Amino acid sequence: MIIKDLEPKLVWNYFHEITRVPRPSKKEGKIIKYVEEVAARHGIALKKDRAGNLLLFKPATEGLEHLPTVILQAHLDMVCEKNGNVRHDFDSDPITTVVDGEWLRAEGTTLGADNGIGLAAALAIITSGDIEHGPLECLFTVDEETGLTGAKALEEGFMTGRILLNLDSEDEGQIFIGCAGGKGTVATFTGEAATAPVSEQYFRLTVTGLNGGHSGCDIHKGRGNANKILVRFLYRLQEKHPFTLASIEGGNLHNAIPREASAVVGLSAGIREDVRVMLNHFAADIENELRGVDGDVRLVMESTDVPATCLPGALKEKLILSLLACPHGVVSMSRDVEGLVETSTNLASVKMSGPSEIIVGTSQRSSTESEKNAVADQVASVFLLAGAKVEHGEGYPGWKPDPSSKILRTAQESYKRLFGKDALIMAIHAGLECGLFLEKYPHLDMISFGPTLRDVHSPDERIEIKTVALWWEHLLDILRNV
Repeated sequence: MIIKDLEPKLVWNYFHEITRVPRPSKKEGKIIKYVEEVAARHGIALKKDRAGNLLLFKPATEGLEHLPTVILQAHLDMVCEKNGNVRHDFDSDPITTVVDGEWLRAEGTTLGADNGIGLAAALAIITSGDIEHGPLECLFTVDEETGLTGAKALEEGFMTGRILLNLDSEDEGQIFIGCAGGKGTVATFTGEAATAPVSEQYFRLTVTGLNGGHSGCDIHKGRGNANKILVRFLYRLQEKHPFTLASIEGGNLHNAIPREASAVVGLSAGIREDVRVMLNHFAADIENELRGVDGDVRLVMESTDVPATCLPGALKEKLILSLLACPHGVVSMSRDVEGLVETSTNLASVKMSGPSEIIVGTSQRSSTESEKNAVADQVASVFLLAGAKVEHGEGYPGWKPDPSSKILRTAQESYKRLFGKDALIMAIHAGLECGLFLEKYPHLDMISFGPTLRDVHSPDERIEIKTVALWWEHLLDILRNV
């Protein structure tokens, strides 16, 4: 079976086409052109703002002109992550999809169902000639994944609808009415590069095999952070043997838990086997700690060439100590919604931008603005103590739940009528664009819902096929009864 055999065919056909179009964050030109071509083929009115956000319009089907205008909203970009052994250029290569039992996944890369499936459903509705609905607007935003910049740039008056259905959630049968706000904190270490001692033997230490995942939706699952694991070992090594640190790299995106990390270290002659034994014992500890959540974690030590430069000793020590001290994971749980993470922080990436310049990326999330700022300050203080330059990003607001929402009541009644059970009403510890929409359009009545996705923002991303049909039926029923 292939993706085009799946039901509902119209949705899956659009999703297949979307997977063929490269759409990294901040490089949405090709997917924008694709949507413009689809709209032109079907005679759909469209406008684009200065940021690249698209708004498509379609009148009500006959007899439903009295219904209020509904905005269907999805984002155009996708997270681009791949396994280390996979050759894939996200700027030019299509995503290769695989039907794997009850799930659809990609071959070694992110699938892009976040939020390609929302985009596909909205296009299916607005281009169909036999789906009943009132007046429709489809809002497709750019650069959601790396900064919500499309939503931030949205101008007042661009949309006219007062009801918005965000199609960017990841659990069928759950209706979301709130989300966390977020903020990024970046630390930069600089120093004079030193010449790497040629008398030492050099090795690459690598952490691989972790599941990673979404830094909001998956942060409570206790998955391993490759950066934290690597620096734990470097700290232990530093305590027992002096070593040279030539380079360190780990993680990629601010909103993904890092799955892989590596460092090149120089060791004095005669201690190689001692260090290898240390690594084996440490690896056994990590495997035990992550049993049941990251069963494929691997720590590897391999010989490598002598590098030209290394970090000066003082910089190396400050970097290792601060990365070890930097908090990561759940900070607090909600006191209002059982099981909901209130506040968290993610040690997302460690990147070498020069021989002795290291940029550390972190992200903070919270449903409470003051707690979001407090944990961002906590992260900053760790790196400031180590002498790094620290900058905070602009951040984005959360979305305060409104249990009295009229569209929520419509969606609840629809789900119960269709499936004979109650939908779960939830808030999510992730950044949705809804909070930003409310800043410009405070009258909006909103919910967010979608089919079931797992391990988004990682190469294990997959979508449960049967839930797409359930979500689709629910979505169409809401449009008929809004």
